[in-house]
Amino acid sequence: MGRRSGVLEFAVLGLLHDAPMHGYELRKRLNVLLGTLRAFSYGTLYPCLKSLVAQGFLVEDNPDDEYVPATALNGKRSKIVYRLSPEGKERFEELLADSGPDAWEDEHFGVHFAFFGQTDRAVRMRVLEGRRSRLEERLERMRNSLARARERFDDYTVELQRHGLESVEREVRWLNELIETERANRSGRTGPNTAGPDKTSDGRGQEAGSPDPPGPPYDRPGRSDQER
Repeated sequence: MGRRSGVLEFAVLGLLHDAPMHGYELRKRLNVLLGTLRAFSYGTLYPCLKSLVAQGFLVEDNPDDEYVPATALNGKRSKIVYRLSPEGKERFEELLADSGPDAWEDEHFGVHFAFFGQTDRAVRMRVLEGRRSRLEERLERMRNSLARARERFDDYTVELQRHGLESVEREVRWLNELIETERANRSGRTGPNTAGPDKTSDGRGQEAGSPDPPGPPYDRPGRSDQER
């Protein structure tokens, strides 16, 4: 199965895990989940649905007495409602538990992250740390490329590369915050600034009577020491 079809399979199973729905509603939800820039057409979605049905992961429920399948000629859309079979639920759980290198890639990571609320914490940590590692490798290559571009290309090309570099740097900072928050929650703390049990706190994890901490980033959970 190709990478794009694998992303679509995971997204379809995940959305149908919440509730059965027909193809039109499913397509709308997919476009919200995956973004309009990667919007899926019926020509992409329905072959995926048929494949999942054939594999036993989905069950078709047809509420109509007479069903006319959609074709390019009649322009009709089926009224089939799709729901997960027991095998489909097992398949979704299997995909949900995957924390290997594929889960760190751009498209796969977005879908994994969308279902983090249903994902085991240890798997979330492996995916987040793997994604950060992958982006740090990408940053190194981009910085080297930008250094060469300043000598070889015009200002606009350099600016485009710099924009891409800054986008990756922002995602790495975001991942750092998420990872710190996950670690804090795993240790039973509500955040890195929680006051100790013997201290009187003013609600921000700060001892009563002490001066205000500098800058608003202090109050944001998951901020690193360098950012405070």
